[in-house]
Amino acid sequence: MKDLGVQVQFCLAHLIRDVKFLATLPDRATRRYGERVLDGLRRLFDVIHRRETMTAVGFNRTLEQARRDLIAAAKRPPKSRQARNLAKRFDLHGEAYFRFITTPGIEPTNNLAEQAIRFVVIDRRITQGTLSEAGRQWCERIWTVMATCAQQCRSVFAFKERAMHAHFTGHPIPSLLLSDP
Repeated sequence: MKDLGVQVQFCLAHLIRDVKFLATLPDRATRRYGERVLDGLRRLFDVIHRRETMTAVGFNRTLEQARRDLIAAAKRPPKSRQARNLAKRFDLHGEAYFRFITTPGIEPTNNLAEQAIRFVVIDRRITQGTLSEAGRQWCERIWTVMATCAQQCRSVFAFKERAMHAHFTGHPIPSLLLSDP
């Protein structure tokens, strides 16, 4: 990602789940660390939820302070392996958890992406996957068609029908791009 200049938003829901796990561990220092980081996450979301009651400048300043406080808390782990792993994630990718703050239109979670591939995971679990490269490629392609049609509120059946008709009659293959009705 760094080599290509790609900016990524890591999922805050997954981070929260991992931090909550730390807060349940028997080691007192690790548990307190998890609770400190959870408190920082709560303050961050409290600021986000109060956005409408603040000026734009006040919101940005308060949100940035909550983000800095959270990162500072996360980067001071106790000696446990689990806490150090979380701190290392913040060292390496801390900004990627907060890209939604500075980039309009980016969500703090990857819920949409997970919803888009949910049927793929279910299908793979039910069918046990494929045994050949050709089968894997076919699954990738049909899953892409299904996900794209679902995002565009198009009928998968109608798209596949048009594609097969085009194949057998020598007509142009239909496109998944939005400009193609």
